[in-house]
Amino acid sequence: MNKESGINDKLGFWSIVLLAINSIIGSGIFLTPGSVVRQAGSKALIVYLIAATFAAILAISFSAAAKYVTKSGASYAYAKAAFGDNIGFYVGILRYFSASVAWGVMAVGVIKSTISIFGGNPDNISSVTIGFIVLMVLITIINVFGQRFVKLVMNMATAGKLAALVLIIVAGVVLLLISGASHQLTEVDQITQNGQRIVPTLTTTGFVMAIVSAFYAFTGFESVASGSDDMQEPEKNLPRAIPLAIFVIAAIYIGVVAVAMVLNPRALMTTKQVVAISAIFNNEILRDVILIGALISMLGINVASSFNAPRILEAMAREHQLPMSLTKRTKNNFPIRTFFISEALALLVPLAFQYNLVNLITLSAMVRFLGFIIVPLAVILFYFEKNKEAVLPASKNIWTDIVVPILSILLVIFLLINYNWQTQFGIVVNGKVVGINWYAILMMVFGFIILPAFMFWLSRKERNK
Repeated sequence: MNKESGINDKLGFWSIVLLAINSIIGSGIFLTPGSVVRQAGSKALIVYLIAATFAAILAISFSAAAKYVTKSGASYAYAKAAFGDNIGFYVGILRYFSASVAWGVMAVGVIKSTISIFGGNPDNISSVTIGFIVLMVLITIINVFGQRFVKLVMNMATAGKLAALVLIIVAGVVLLLISGASHQLTEVDQITQNGQRIVPTLTTTGFVMAIVSAFYAFTGFESVASGSDDMQEPEKNLPRAIPLAIFVIAAIYIGVVAVAMVLNPRALMTTKQVVAISAIFNNEILRDVILIGALISMLGINVASSFNAPRILEAMAREHQLPMSLTKRTKNNFPIRTFFISEALALLVPLAFQYNLVNLITLSAMVRFLGFIIVPLAVILFYFEKNKEAVLPASKNIWTDIVVPILSILLVIFLLINYNWQTQFGIVVNGKVVGINWYAILMMVFGFIILPAFMFWLSRKERNK
């Protein structure tokens, strides 16, 4: 592959923006707004605004780190440069595990949604497993054709999902103007089901849980820089592209949820449909278009995940922390070995959880929070030149390199303190914790202890070279 061809294959600024949008907008906005509204009621829009602000603050920290370190691996590369090999290795393995599990979560979402749309049983393990294998074969074929084809698929998926979300906003506004039917936001808190109010009295813990639920719809920005080696001028483009993507996504999310709450909040909170946001419309054509958009969205984020996750492992191999054999690529620049390892992990972990999305999302989210503390700390070290490895001579800014990272750390600590851990690691029946969720606990042990220990043993010879 000649130099000019290699440059053309790399992602430019707008492709990075679309990659960021594609990495963030997935199943969350289509499937979970009903859950957020049920938790926060009339405060749901404020919750989404806070979640977007939180995501933007963290994105600025990741963008600031990207101007000092442009190697692939994102949080792994930043942690290694700031804290050295050992902490970098541990963060890298955790980030890789989280990215692979997140890929599995999105795959389960696509499969279960597709099965439900065509009238099947989304809880049938055999059906989901078959669907999972078919989806992974499709994603493998897309990646085998090389980065140009991956870029084309991601850009088309991004355009498709944005079109579906814009349609929700426009159609909702048009229906409101034509019918005149609307609901005051404060009425949402008074809606009842079976004689009881759906929205509970809002407490600090409940508000934080709603923010975390909404924030999940914004996660993915931290993975965008994982493949920075395959991007044009990442030190310039990443710090501009990621915040811009967050701004676009926040505007769309708030618009979609606002339309749903004003148009038909009861349907949003009580629907049994897989794609909850489609329930606000009675028109079948509109529903079908939104369902198609949701599937395109989730397929797109699967492709984005298949691009990001393998490159974290590959980046560690390039730094001689894992066997160099993992850096092997095909003539189409496809990281074949790390891809199939990631694909296997993305399949096996959901299968071990019997495709339980709640447990999988919890596992993925908890691992992410470590990076949300490590990366801001790394940026502060870069600013004061206390890093363990050499970094780029980037222009320093006290606001993006000191103030925002400190604010990021404080926000993460606040959320962790007020998080309802008992619910996440317990078995909940009718709103009460009745037992311990051993699957969730064991997978946390696997992700935080067993997998890093195994990888450390596997890479011991490589690390001693």
